[in-house]
Amino acid sequence: MWLYFHFPLSFREVEELMLQRGCIVSYETISRWCLKFGQPYANALRRRCPRPGDKWHLDEVFITINGEQKYLWRAVDQDSNVLDILVQNQRKAAARRFFRRLLKGIGAAPRVIVTDKLRSYGAAHREVMPSVEHRSHKGLNNRAENSHQPTRQRERAMKGFRSVGGAQRFLAAFSGISPHFRPRRHRRTAPDHRTEMTVRFVIRDQITGATAPPTAA
Repeated sequence: MWLYFHFPLSFREVEELMLQRGCIVSYETISRWCLKFGQPYANALRRRCPRPGDKWHLDEVFITINGEQKYLWRAVDQDSNVLDILVQNQRKAAARRFFRRLLKGIGAAPRVIVTDKLRSYGAAHREVMPSVEHRSHKGLNNRAENSHQPTRQRERAMKGFRSVGGAQRFLAAFSGISPHFRPRRHRRTAPDHRTEMTVRFVIRDQITGATAPPTAA
């Protein structure tokens, strides 16, 4: 699953990489594994993360599903941790639903929410989080917009998604798994990055129950 959710690979490409490593498994089996275990894996990784910050950045973009444009909503905190995603057929009333989903999932309201100028954010804020400060400005929301980039890369590799439900399942797992293996590299030396990745692989092995390979001499 790590190969599929971390790199822009198809199930068949993962099958070939596994074969090169001496593991014979069909791409159909890999697909079933990702469908069955992807979300529990993502949830377990999220539980290892610190409590979400109190400043939430929300943004929405178009994604292609079966040749049609749909809406992908995303929320991240001030540290760029993905809080949740939601795929919707229509934009109307989706902001309200996403706000409620965030509150239910996280269990606490933020201190501040930051959005672009989309009018439905204002209506959802007044109805769902009236006591929370709302900052609405295009230039303030780069953090949420940048968080869409890995999804865009994966969308291109997959040539779009096939259904709203399939997109929601994949992106919900992807948004929990992929960031774990993409630590910030800004001002971090190569040895420091390798150390950080080693720690993250240990966490992965603890969650999955995998046996870590021996360290090369």
